[in-house]
Amino acid sequence: MAGVARKAPAKRKEKSPSPRQKVLQASWVVMLMRMLPFSERDVQRVFTWVIFAALTLLAFAAAQYAGLTAVAYQQYAALAAKAGFQVQRVEVTGMERVDQLKVYQLVLAEKDRAMPLVDIDKVRADLLQYGWIKDARVSRQLPDTLAVEIIERKPAAIWQRNGRYSLIDANGIVLANVRAGEGGDLPTLNGNQANAHIVALNALLDNASALKSQVSGATWIGNRRWDLQFQTGETLALPEGEAEAAKALLNFARLDGVHRLLGRDLIHFDLRDPSRAYFRKAPKAEAVKVENKDSNENNEKNEITSKNNGLTA
Repeated sequence: MAGVARKAPAKRKEKSPSPRQKVLQASWVVMLMRMLPFSERDVQRVFTWVIFAALTLLAFAAAQYAGLTAVAYQQYAALAAKAGFQVQRVEVTGMERVDQLKVYQLVLAEKDRAMPLVDIDKVRADLLQYGWIKDARVSRQLPDTLAVEIIERKPAAIWQRNGRYSLIDANGIVLANVRAGEGGDLPTLNGNQANAHIVALNALLDNASALKSQVSGATWIGNRRWDLQFQTGETLALPEGEAEAAKALLNFARLDGVHRLLGRDLIHFDLRDPSRAYFRKAPKAEAVKVENKDSNENNEKNEITSKNNGLTA
């Protein structure tokens, strides 16, 4: 009928879980807790520690942002120094070839510094900037000693390029510049970028260990292949490519073992062509005319006699 207000439909009330469902849910939680290898009390303790750790990290981050930790650390370092934890002695071992003055200048910069303020990683990184130093171990020996152990690189060859000579290690790292003739019995590598290929060269020579000790040097040709020089004066031209060069060197070692090629009148071996080998002999020396001493003296006497005879006449 008109004029009669309709009542809004009543909302359906959501059914709350029945007491039985609540009991079932609780029983599942209890069963899961019982299956865990620790008790409910342990779980609560873990959660408590997690919350505590989170709050600690949050507080530390806030203090770090505000700059409070740096100030506190400086105060802590000052107290440690007053208590005797301060660098008073520096002990450096393992130095033979490295410039000792440079090492001590670097390490002694930490003297009189509070132990907590010594940045061991930075000291080590600075030491590794020197070519001779392969590794360095830096440690604090409380209360007042900073210990540094130097591990040096070993020179393996002399690198010659454009009239300059440098000692290099087995990885091609330049250790120090030297003058010609200062390398002793070390082999000489010639050519630009030759030092970058010393590892490959050593691997190549390992294929013919019988010849390796007789090699006095090597020349890196055209940035692609090696010429080997032997102590007896010969040169061996190898092909480019690691596999090809290794095969050629092994064949040459076999030929030398059978025919004794080194130490004879041959001066150059060319194995760049895999199908044949080329050998070059040393040029024959021209005969030198040696005059007889007795005949020279007789000629001088005859010349003097003839002069005297002329004067007498």
